[in-house]
Amino acid sequence: MSEFFDERDCQSASARNAALLSKLPSFLAKVKQEASGWAEFLKDVDPASITSREDLARIPVLRKSHLQACQTAHPPFGGFVMGDASQWGRVFMSPGPIWEPQGLAADPWRGARALHAAGFRAGDIVHNAFAYHMTPGGFILDESARALGCAVFPAGVGNTEAQVEAMAMMRPVAYMGTPDYLKVILDKAESMGVQLDSIKKAMVSGGALFPSLREEYKARGIETYQCYATADLGVIAYESSALDGMLVNEDIIVEIVRPGTDEPVAPGEVGELVVSCFSDVYPLIRFGTGDLSAVMEGTSPCGRTGMRIKGWMGRADQRCKIKGMFVDPAQMNVLLKRYDSVDRLRLSVSRVDEQDVMTLQVATSDQTEAFQKEMSEALRDVTKLKGVVNLVPAGSLPNDGQVIVDERDYS
Repeated sequence: MSEFFDERDCQSASARNAALLSKLPSFLAKVKQEASGWAEFLKDVDPASITSREDLARIPVLRKSHLQACQTAHPPFGGFVMGDASQWGRVFMSPGPIWEPQGLAADPWRGARALHAAGFRAGDIVHNAFAYHMTPGGFILDESARALGCAVFPAGVGNTEAQVEAMAMMRPVAYMGTPDYLKVILDKAESMGVQLDSIKKAMVSGGALFPSLREEYKARGIETYQCYATADLGVIAYESSALDGMLVNEDIIVEIVRPGTDEPVAPGEVGELVVSCFSDVYPLIRFGTGDLSAVMEGTSPCGRTGMRIKGWMGRADQRCKIKGMFVDPAQMNVLLKRYDSVDRLRLSVSRVDEQDVMTLQVATSDQTEAFQKEMSEALRDVTKLKGVVNLVPAGSLPNDGQVIVDERDYS
C-alpha cells in the first residue's frame, strides 16, 4: 500500500489553496441559510465576497466563550448546527460545557489520513483507550480507524488490569489514546507478569507526547505518532514519518491570529490557531481553538505538501489540558466560591514519572486535615481529575492573575 493516503497528500500548495477557497462562497451562503446562529453571526458578511484568505480574515473569530453563551441561550447548539437529530447520529458534551453533534458521514472527524500516516492499515486490530463517556474523544479516532478498515476494541479509560487482559487476548497491533496511558498499561502488564509485545504503533493525542516518553516507547518496539485534535473540529493536524512538525489536515483552513484579535500574524509568528471546516452538520468558520501554534516554512521531508504547524505550543488563555482533559480557570473560580475561608487558588501542572500531576495550592484560614480532604474531593468533583491539595496561609498566594500554571517542559 502507498505511503500516501491519496493523491491530495502530494498536490501542489496552490491547487490545495484554490480548492479550499473555491468552496467558501457557496458554503457560507448555505450556512447562513440553514443555521440561525450563523445567520446572526455572519449577518454583515456577503458570502460571495469571501474568495481569498484576506477576505476570510474579515470575518470575526468565533471563540468558545461566545459559542457557549449562545448554546446556553438557545440549547443545545445555539443555532450553529445544520439539519436535525436524524442527521446527527450522536451528540456529545465536552468540558465547558460545549455541546457537539457527530454527523453520519464516514470518518466525520477526518482522522483516517492521520492514522494512515502513522502506519495504521486495513486489517489492523486497534486498542482504543480514549474515553467514550459523554465526550467525543473515543469516537473521533474510532470512526477514523474503522473507515480505514481497522477493527477497534473500545477500551475507554481506566480499569487498567482489564485492559491488560484484553490486550493479551486480542493482541492488537496498534494503540490509540493519551500519551501517558499506554505506559500505564505496559507497566501494569509487567507488574502482572503479562507480556504485551503485539503493539507496534500508536497514535496519541489529548496531551503532549514528551520526547523522553516517545523514546521509551521506541525502546519497547512501538513507533508513536501524535495528532492534534479537538472535540469541535476533529483531527486538525498530524505527524508523519518525518517527525518534523505537524501536517495540517485536508478539507480545513488553518490561520494563526494574534491572541485576542481577529488579525492573522506574520508567517512563523506564534499566535492562536483558528480553523474553518466544511462540515455539513457542524460547520465552524474561523473558530478560535484557544491553542497557540505557528506555521512552519517549506514542506515536509516525507513528501506531503500540506501546510505544517509546530504543533501545540500552549494556550492563549490559562486553560490547560491535563491527562487529556481541559481544566479551565472558570472551574477554579467555582471552587473558590464554594468556601468563604479560601481567598485564592493556584493550580500547577507538572510531570512525575512520565505522568501529569496537578497540585492545587489553597490559600485559606482553615488549615485542618478535614478541610484538605474536602478540597481534594471538591477538586476531583469539579475537574473530574485527581490532584494533590496543599493548604497555605490565607493571603500568601501572589495577586498576579495566575490561576493555572503549566510547569511541564515541552522541549
